[in-house]
Amino acid sequence: MKNRSGRFSLLSRLRSFPYAFRGIRWAFRQEHNLWIHTLAAAAAIAMGFLLQISALEWMVIAIVIAGVFVSELFNSAIENLVDLCSPDYDEKAGRIKDMAAGAVLIAALGALATGLIIFIPKLLALF
Repeated sequence: MKNRSGRFSLLSRLRSFPYAFRGIRWAFRQEHNLWIHTLAAAAAIAMGFLLQISALEWMVIAIVIAGVFVSELFNSAIENLVDLCSPDYDEKAGRIKDMAAGAVLIAALGALATGLIIFIPKLLALF
């Protein structure tokens, strides 16, 4: 980020962080699906510790968890933008919101598949 003089400023960059945290905080307060994703992420993290997954498996779990949260935040942003631009019902606006929700579904299903691929063999090995 450039400051008023047009030069890059690390201080300006650091000052932008609260805006990002404010957006995340708002989403967690308003978007109940984020609570569900948080519970699923916590379950995956707990399973990872219990089953002692490898560093590579942790990286994959972290990436898919982040992907789900990022997609949900983008979905929320898109829904809010569509509502702002088209407060009355509009078929195209509904389609845009449906596609954004579909992106979250794909990310969540990918995360589920990843969790099953990583955790099922380890669970089966216990029995």
